[in-house]
Amino acid sequence: MKASKIRELELDEIRQQLASTRESLFNLRLQHKTGQLENLSMLKKSRRDIARMETIARETTTKK
Repeated sequence: MKASKIRELELDEIRQQLASTRESLFNLRLQHKTGQLENLSMLKKSRRDIARMETIARETTTKK
């Protein structure tokens, strides 16, 4: 998810999206360990999305 799209969301929506992405990352890690994951780049993408959402959430809480 791009940073511009995340910035358009409300803080509660960002937190919901963050929880969903963390759950998705957990499932991807599980698939990777069991040998079922074919696209390993999804792990990297998920980690970066989580970092991006956490950063923007922190920015919005410090501004207000």
